[in-house]
Amino acid sequence: MPFSSSWFSPKELFISWIERCIPRKWKQDFKQIGIQQYQLLKSDASTSASRKIDINDKLMVYPLLSSLKEFIGQGDIKNAFRAFSSIQLHVASSSCYDLIVDPISSLLGACSNLKLLPQGGQLHAQIINLGFGQHYFLLSKLVNLYSNFNLHPQAHFLVKNSSLPHPLVWNILISAYTRNGLFKEALSIYKEMLNFGVSPDEFTYPSVLKACGGQADLAFGREIHKSILAGSCGMSLCVQNALISMYGKCGEIDVARELFNKLSNRDAFSWNSMISGYASKGIWEEAFELFEQMQLEGVEMNIITWNTIISGCLQTRKYQAVLGLLSRMRACAMNLDAVSIVGGLGACSHIGALELGKEIHAASIRGVYDKFQNVRNALITMYARCQDDKHAYIVFRKMEEKDIITWNSIISGYAHSDKSEEASFLFREMLVLGFEPNYVTIASILPLCARIANLHHGKELHCHIIKHPEFSESLLLSNAIIDLYARAGKILEARRVFDALTEKDVSTYTSLISGYGVLGEGKASLKLFEEMKNSGIKPDHITMVAVLAACSHSGLLIEGELQFSQMCSVYGIRPCLEHYACMVDLYGRAGWLNKAEEIIKKMPYQPSPDMWATLLGACHIHHNTELGELAAENLLAMRPQNAGYYVLIANMYAAAGCWTKLATVRTFMRNFGVMKPPGCAWIDVGNGFEPFLVGDASMELSNEIYSLLEGLTEQMKDVGYGADHAVLDYWMGFELKATLCDMRKAKSCWSIFERRLDQEAGSIYFLQIKFNLFKRRISAQN
Repeated sequence: MPFSSSWFSPKELFISWIERCIPRKWKQDFKQIGIQQYQLLKSDASTSASRKIDINDKLMVYPLLSSLKEFIGQGDIKNAFRAFSSIQLHVASSSCYDLIVDPISSLLGACSNLKLLPQGGQLHAQIINLGFGQHYFLLSKLVNLYSNFNLHPQAHFLVKNSSLPHPLVWNILISAYTRNGLFKEALSIYKEMLNFGVSPDEFTYPSVLKACGGQADLAFGREIHKSILAGSCGMSLCVQNALISMYGKCGEIDVARELFNKLSNRDAFSWNSMISGYASKGIWEEAFELFEQMQLEGVEMNIITWNTIISGCLQTRKYQAVLGLLSRMRACAMNLDAVSIVGGLGACSHIGALELGKEIHAASIRGVYDKFQNVRNALITMYARCQDDKHAYIVFRKMEEKDIITWNSIISGYAHSDKSEEASFLFREMLVLGFEPNYVTIASILPLCARIANLHHGKELHCHIIKHPEFSESLLLSNAIIDLYARAGKILEARRVFDALTEKDVSTYTSLISGYGVLGEGKASLKLFEEMKNSGIKPDHITMVAVLAACSHSGLLIEGELQFSQMCSVYGIRPCLEHYACMVDLYGRAGWLNKAEEIIKKMPYQPSPDMWATLLGACHIHHNTELGELAAENLLAMRPQNAGYYVLIANMYAAAGCWTKLATVRTFMRNFGVMKPPGCAWIDVGNGFEPFLVGDASMELSNEIYSLLEGLTEQMKDVGYGADHAVLDYWMGFELKATLCDMRKAKSCWSIFERRLDQEAGSIYFLQIKFNLFKRRISAQN
């Protein structure tokens, strides 16, 4: 036998055996307790005769408890429970059950932090077995344990069946419900707490007020405010901050500001609550002012404050200010987080700051934030919008897991840059991989279909919207559909969608006004414009461009002059460069070339190359070589390498019979290496897009195409346009595209014809060909 029973009592024998099991390190920790700790334990042991605990018992448990807490700190839960078993053995032998409370409390905290629910349940059973089910401290730990696992009914059961008058366990439960967004349930628990006769304290009100703010329950929030004023918690800064936050979230920003101004000892949370209140109402100027005042008073700002202001600058389109804030954060040694990086990338994408975007990308790599999905999505958007398709595609392809936001980022980025082919291929790939397009996807791809007159895909998306009621209620998508049909020349379909809408805005009317104008139905455009004004919708500058363009395409000179003169006086719109360009085109088409020249010289803007090109085209039609040479001189001074402009000049001289000057232009082009590119079109043949060059005879239907083209040319001549073959050849590709698409019952590309004429040659006189002639020719072929 290791020891004799004649020398020791059973209790002493157990203590001696336990001491042999304690590692040497524990004994060293025990020696360091000191005289003060010993006196404290001794004093504690003598407080109550009925619950007197032997000092040696506490001194034995202490090193075991220290070891248990050390194991918990290291995450070694297995050895922590072994230490707890040793404590249990000692407590069972000494009957000092109060010593078990601290170890169980520590283990319950570990189970909550390490997500060990089964072990926590075992500890709960041990607590019940020991009769500590109503222990103040252990009950709060149990409620916290079950709340951390979102087992709110179990936590509620414990609190409801407790007999403790202290609000601690109720506070933990209310906080758990609020933290998980269960605001209605949190307020219900608060009311139940009052019914049980438990008085709230300063730690109760912040959670309850947060629930009121989340539920936007202003009436109940005011009742709680009255309770606070009637109690003793009104001076608590924590409670005051919660009131400011609650009123701000409920829209009572003036009340929140009044409470804020009365605070004499504001902390960072006070400022953040007030700034967040202004931010939630979109009152960004006040938020910015508070932010600057916060800096002047030297209040330490956390990352949430910075990110809130960055978000405000993004929403108010102060993109340079966002980059300035990021710079100030770095100067203050404030590390950027994922939200800051996303905000900075968003600002770079809007202003095209590619180099700064790359710097932020580097910062995200250093901070290991480039692994975050939202950061990668923002990187794709930034690179795509900054025309760096290569890096956008690299980031996109490197992502192993892509969500719908990722696909939206790359598609919208390409769509924003008018890269229709790439966007279409990516959209098809997304569908093949099983991703369902959402609102953002459709909102990105529909305008792209409208810009390239991709009627086939646009109709498919229209069907998708009709099948999903959540999309059909979106006015933005409806406007995009109207714009799609209008640009494709399907004005009747656009009108049907327009008439079916119960709600319309300025974009709705503008899309249809523009559609009528492109088709030469200027009077219909003006009638729709009057209807828009009568419905109380105020036109914007884009609407006025559509109206003036409609007047120009239809030759409505007087009406166009009237609308232009009323822009400032009636609609309060200051004419922009686009409006003056429409007026130059209007006068040029009507033959009032001097008036067009006067507009260019007197307008408060520098004329664009397209304006001079429009005037040059008008001089070609009306044989005004003198003014045409002036326009050509200014045009070539701006864009000396644009081959389309040389073609316009050459055609003007050819129409006027100035062969010497025509030869000079041709020689000039040859000497300077200016080459006229052949007209090219991308034709949708049903299973993909095919390029078609001018004079191309390799197409399967080339004979039919040229036959139709000759008929179209004859009709152009019949209505008075005897353009030479060089000009016709230059735009042949676009005419062929429109013709072929209608033959195949696919998409009309009339709007592409208009846009390419504007971009390449600057003259849109060919658009004076009445669209009904075009439709009549197509009907004859069908």
